[in-house]
Amino acid sequence: MSQTQKTISPRAWAELTLLALIWGASFLTTALILQDVSPLWLVAYRISGAAALLWIYVLRRGISIPMAPGIWGAFFLMGLLNNALPFTLITWGQQHISSGLAAILNALTAVLGVLVAAVLFSDERLSARKAWGVGLGFAGAAVIIGPAALTSLDLASLGQLALLGSSMSYALAGAWGRKTLSAQPPAMAATGMLTCAALIMIPMALWSEGAPSVPQSPQIWAALLYLSLIATAGAYLLYYRVLSMAGAGNLLLVTLMVAPCAIILGALVLDETLPLRAYAGFALLAAGLIIIDGRLLRRNRV
Repeated sequence: MSQTQKTISPRAWAELTLLALIWGASFLTTALILQDVSPLWLVAYRISGAAALLWIYVLRRGISIPMAPGIWGAFFLMGLLNNALPFTLITWGQQHISSGLAAILNALTAVLGVLVAAVLFSDERLSARKAWGVGLGFAGAAVIIGPAALTSLDLASLGQLALLGSSMSYALAGAWGRKTLSAQPPAMAATGMLTCAALIMIPMALWSEGAPSVPQSPQIWAALLYLSLIATAGAYLLYYRVLSMAGAGNLLLVTLMVAPCAIILGALVLDETLPLRAYAGFALLAAGLIIIDGRLLRRNRV
């Protein structure tokens, strides 16, 4: 039985666009913060600040806090897969590739999510249409990375591979969250996973990088507060709000909108340029996501 696709109201469109801008700017702010803060401490600050803000939200709203060890075990693995690991890979990768390229590669998350779900869930089997979309998505990633990555693993190539690893981690997190946390209120799920991710990242940063890197300028502090409070805590709350208004299928559109936002901001603020293959690869990736979504194809048949 096919599910009806929710329509997008003007308000949902506005909030979807805002979410894309917020996440698109997160790649820019990460690049700026890396000028003054070491990678693991950047991730630790980002996660810890977001968790603190969400705890305030949960407590003020009177949301029930689960006490079962099994639920907190699920939060821990979710925090690893959806926050600690992908944030670390993205941040490390952005030391060696541009923010726009990082955002393009991050768009592969939606393609990998479809593939992981097809393997793990019987109700999300890979149809012929989705298989074509996944294939185009992988072709786009191959074009973006380019043949040089196969012959010489320099830091730029490793940075791109790190972004692919973060996309895979996000895809696995999506499947784990569906399996174990679907009964939890979204705000509590986000708070729990970020709390556990902070418990992972702070010791890791201390062990690997020593004493915390403290930002030295107001601009870096502002970027760090944006990344933690707005692009992480605020974005999670906005994400679930748009999900409830527009549905999961429509929320897939944000994946296509984040990369152009990041590319434009990177060009304007950091004077970044991308090779032509990055744009060609993104076109293939976007085509794959459109095919996976399926609505445009159905509309053309009418």
